[in-house]
Amino acid sequence: MDTLNAMTIFVRVVERGSFSAVARELQTTQPTISKVLRALEARLGGKLIARSTRKLSLTDEGQRYYNECRNILAAVDAAELSFQSGRETVAGSLRIGSSVSFGRMQIAPRLPGFLARYPQVQIDLQLSDQNQELVSEGLDVSLRIGELNDSGLIARHIGVTHRITVAAPAYLKTHGQPQQPQDLRRHNCLQFNLLNTQNLWTYERDGQVEEVRIQGNAQSNNSEAIREMVLGGLGIALSPVWLFSEDIKAGRVIALLQDYQTQSLPIHAVSPANRRQSARVNAFVDYMTQALNAAPELSPIR
Repeated sequence: MDTLNAMTIFVRVVERGSFSAVARELQTTQPTISKVLRALEARLGGKLIARSTRKLSLTDEGQRYYNECRNILAAVDAAELSFQSGRETVAGSLRIGSSVSFGRMQIAPRLPGFLARYPQVQIDLQLSDQNQELVSEGLDVSLRIGELNDSGLIARHIGVTHRITVAAPAYLKTHGQPQQPQDLRRHNCLQFNLLNTQNLWTYERDGQVEEVRIQGNAQSNNSEAIREMVLGGLGIALSPVWLFSEDIKAGRVIALLQDYQTQSLPIHAVSPANRRQSARVNAFVDYMTQALNAAPELSPIR
């Protein structure tokens, strides 16, 4: 019995909460995963996991063993990284997380270039507009926009999302164009509700900061849904430049309040703290850092 492999499988089952999820991750079968864990329990002489029809839960002994296994596997990873430093091949599976709109519009189009440079990598891009739990979702790295709340992650600042205030010509024809931030109080403003400051928009000019508490009759947790509302003439949005750059060029929307600077949002690449940074993660983060900082659609509108 390969004890280290069994420990790895046990830890992944605990973190994913599912035998079948780990089987898919390791490209094997659920009975194989069950067999490995039964053999591990037989070797140890006790139950690690209490199985039920709804969920898996650790026994007291299983919880202690899980904590020890994590420490052991982290030490093994550290030893391998120390030995392989500078020699590790950029290869293997890479599971990436992102919000739906950013992943579809900014990550997916850049994957062909990344894979042309690193053809031995296999990408699994997972998109969700809720912050994914990296460990339970099996993510190697996730790109997140906005301030980070989870301090238990390894985070690297890789870029900035500039934002712009926009509305469709049809909306402005009916409701008029705001000339200063405070005018937004009288307008129907569309909220992206995954930000902590969703209804508080911040502007700056000549060192003076203005905060406007906006209101409106529609909101969404998806950036592209906000875009469709704006294009439909429903209201005004404060959104990433990259979401509307082509619409601005085509005249489908109008950039507003351009004499004012809006609050930009940081882009971070985050990874689980208990997982070493593999060569493929580092290569992907380096590639995206360079690509995003060179992207004109992420720059402020001039």
